[in-house]
Amino acid sequence: MSDAAIPATSPPTPSLSEAFKYWLKLGFISFGGPAGQISMMHQELVERRRWISEHRYLHALNYCMLLPGPEATQLAIYISWLMHGVKGALTAGVLFFLPSFMLLSLLAGIYLSFGEVPAVQGIFYGIKPAVVAVVLFAAWRIGSRAIKNEVLFGTAVLAFVGILFFDIDFPWIVLAASILGAVGGKLMPAKFTSGGHGASNKAYGPAIIDDDTPPPAHARFSWSKFVATTIACLLVWVVAMATIAGMPDLWNMGEFFTKAAFLTLGGAYAVLPYVYQNAVEHFGWITGPQMMDGLALGETTPGPLIMVVTWVGYLGGVSKSVFGNPVAAGVAGATVATFFTFLPSFFFILAGGPLIEATRGELKFTAPLTAITAAVVGVILNLAVFFAWHTFWPKATATAPFGGPFDAISVAIAIACFIALWKYKVDIMKVIGVCAALGLALSFLK
Repeated sequence: MSDAAIPATSPPTPSLSEAFKYWLKLGFISFGGPAGQISMMHQELVERRRWISEHRYLHALNYCMLLPGPEATQLAIYISWLMHGVKGALTAGVLFFLPSFMLLSLLAGIYLSFGEVPAVQGIFYGIKPAVVAVVLFAAWRIGSRAIKNEVLFGTAVLAFVGILFFDIDFPWIVLAASILGAVGGKLMPAKFTSGGHGASNKAYGPAIIDDDTPPPAHARFSWSKFVATTIACLLVWVVAMATIAGMPDLWNMGEFFTKAAFLTLGGAYAVLPYVYQNAVEHFGWITGPQMMDGLALGETTPGPLIMVVTWVGYLGGVSKSVFGNPVAAGVAGATVATFFTFLPSFFFILAGGPLIEATRGELKFTAPLTAITAAVVGVILNLAVFFAWHTFWPKATATAPFGGPFDAISVAIAIACFIALWKYKVDIMKVIGVCAALGLALSFLK
């Protein structure tokens, strides 16, 4: 934007109903994962609408990057909370994932009803190796940014070995990595430094929430407000758990997805192995192949990738027959999984946002978080191994891990997909779409 084109005054503050239209639109078009969603909001809210300045936007983003949970969703909650208080936070947060929730619930119902149709099976046959490539690419992408030295590389290797060969639960890996980072940050600080996002210093004109705009009254920090917000969020959680207290399977979902929400450091890919361990191996809500199918659909629908919990909840509700009607059971499971996954995100912003506004300045990753991010690379790589095993040896079992036929076609598709993502930067949705079409074509040739 040239100096002559830079506006001299800030735009009028939008009403909550006007902002509602934008957040609703964003919920339907928020494809591309967190990076794409964050970029989309920057272009619209910083550059075009000028609701918030770039430095204030990045300040909020740096805080959200430090939090467990979907950072793009939390960023939307933060900005809307800053503008319109609690009502704004609820509006942006719910609308960010509501379209995805409705779409994935619908797709889960269709999947359970028609998943045995050969054409549908063919589509998912083509998608599964694409998912292997997508997860492997995620490990490479995060690792190339996070692993800067031999100490962090060793942390990633230990995490991979621990979860793959010793079946160590994800929370213990997070705890061990954080302790390593805390100790290592004092003994070897240079090995555990990592910077946050920085502003580009581009000028787009005065913003409604500008660099020097003081926080509104609702965003000013006080300990009494912090305690009150914490108690309010805790009461919401208690009431929600009490509502499902008489239904053991839904109770397990509520308890588990609450814990999972506090462990999503490093993004959705980091917590997916934990969800996999429990949803597939511990609770038996879904199968491994069903988890892969859900991840593929999560990659191709709007909203945060962690929305795969909606898929898990829907299939889990049906498999455990939490209600006599399968649709009601699925919707109940999907609702519980989604609600308890996102409730902590609202708490982090409503309770922690005022403190962040009071201490505005560049936030950086701490040494423990740096170590956790490195461990996450190993955890994601383990997830890729799990998915590859289910895909390349579809008839294998735990007792015969390489039993049954080896699917060379799936290996070739996975390799081609990884090259497309890594070397040619092809969009994930296009890769999965092509693989779905290829799988459909192969189903007619069999």
